[in-house]
Amino acid sequence: MYLKVKALLKEKRLETLVDADLDGKYGEEEVEELIQVALLCTQSSPFERPKMSEVVRMLEGEGLAEKWEKWWQKEDIIQQNFDHSSLHHAYWPLLDSSSNIPPDELSGPR
Repeated sequence: MYLKVKALLKEKRLETLVDADLDGKYGEEEVEELIQVALLCTQSSPFERPKMSEVVRMLEGEGLAEKWEKWWQKEDIIQQNFDHSSLHHAYWPLLDSSSNIPPDELSGPR
């Protein structure tokens, strides 16, 4: 789902990610920012996720653009260098799983 949301955001297809009951009555820029924050908060590594204090600041309009740009560039580099053909699809759940991380470490350092 993570990759699908990222692709829809990149394609600016926000309407597919927003509740249809809103009937298009929402600020596209605000929705885009919320999705960016959500993607930053759902990174596979808990150490890469923002702290709650950072999330609050991003939702208040401070620092999201810089953090998002840094993350987006890093994701693009990883995507370009990753050889998808080298992995069997059965291993994908292992790459994006937090099941092997103790619960007290899931939220990352504070």
